[in-house]
Amino acid sequence: MRNKLADVLIGKGITNKKVLDAIRNIPRHLFMDSSFEGHAYQDKAFPIAADQTISQPYTVAYQTELLEVKANQKILEIGTGSGYQTAILLKLNAKVFTIERQLELFKKTNIFFKKMGYRPKKMIFGDGYKGIPEEAPFDGIVVTAGAPEVPKALMSQLKIGGRLVIPVGTDEQIMTLFIRTSATEFERKELGSFRFVPLLQNKN
Repeated sequence: MRNKLADVLIGKGITNKKVLDAIRNIPRHLFMDSSFEGHAYQDKAFPIAADQTISQPYTVAYQTELLEVKANQKILEIGTGSGYQTAILLKLNAKVFTIERQLELFKKTNIFFKKMGYRPKKMIFGDGYKGIPEEAPFDGIVVTAGAPEVPKALMSQLKIGGRLVIPVGTDEQIMTLFIRTSATEFERKELGSFRFVPLLQNKN
């Protein structure tokens, strides 16, 4: 099933062998509600707790491929969700720091990680717009929810040469890649339309 899913992703243009191997190795069905387990290796998003979703595998693979993850790099994930994207990054031997804003999901996924032996460097309950400044800079940042604008805090926490992958927009998002080229400059690439749940921000 996982091999077939990887073949589907190859057909859609995913070429990074390590990303594809991670897709083949991570048991996606374990990250989903049991009622959807039979559909876990379809290339589709499904609902999880707190009115959120587990992203379509193509989206996970595409965002991960854009990050160009190398072993031992520090990667910040905004929106832990079910933990599937986290697990993919861990399989690539990244040092993963992840933030979840929904308390129900944070508690559930934290327990799941401990049960399964997934060990991100840090998992926090908090506002993804703020990032984790005390752990910056990061080699890569991936945002797994649609942001109406690019959070300045995340831009500032990116290492020079680092990559930020973020879907930007409201009803529909444009997958956007930022590469930090200097202390004050970023290269920006817009890479197609996607649909994500919204990235929520604490108002206080």
